[in-house]
Amino acid sequence: MNDPIFFRSAVNTLVFLVVAINIKMVIALGLSGFFVNTRWWVKWVAAIFILPWAVPSIPTILSVRFMLNPEWGIINSAIFRWTGLDGPNWLNDPTLALSLSMLMHIWKSLPFWTLILVAGRLAIPAEQYEAASVDGATTWQKFTFITWPSMRSLYLTSTILSMIWTLGDFNSVYLLTGGGPADMTHVLATLGIRYLRLDQVDLAMASIVVALPFVLPLVYFMMKRLSK
Repeated sequence: MNDPIFFRSAVNTLVFLVVAINIKMVIALGLSGFFVNTRWWVKWVAAIFILPWAVPSIPTILSVRFMLNPEWGIINSAIFRWTGLDGPNWLNDPTLALSLSMLMHIWKSLPFWTLILVAGRLAIPAEQYEAASVDGATTWQKFTFITWPSMRSLYLTSTILSMIWTLGDFNSVYLLTGGGPADMTHVLATLGIRYLRLDQVDLAMASIVVALPFVLPLVYFMMKRLSK
């Protein structure tokens, strides 16, 4: 397959898996420590935090796309009103557009994985933290010697599972950028649409098959961890 867009899509997919997933899971791990706080106002923050994951993807992402319109979008309008300068063409730069797609993916799925890790933290016996406090352990020492060893397996399993699901994430890219500009932000999950538009059904099917080298190792490691 000599199509340069195919190779660009494969690279974009790899960047999505390596960069977006790891950033998302590290943030989720940090936020899970915040949301186990028992203060009353934390529950209200948690309810607001869950909203991006709870609301439907299509209207949410399309709304963000309209907000990023360089001519009449609310973001550039605010930039012009406050500074007198024109805002950037958010979705007309391939690097910026792909970065925004990753941010959209993180924003939409972060609440779910944070809740998973919150459940993992709540499963750790409180007596371990109480004993560590008596011994004078710092917050970092509690995380290093209690929290992380207890949650490491859950964290790694969640990361692998998130990578598998992200390979099929069509909405974050296609609804925000449409694969543009110039088909430079396609990932393997959206590449088939491009080929179908060009009446290249065989290449559309091939784009699904070539995702297997990404999927199969992740599934293998996932099953290997679950079988322990």
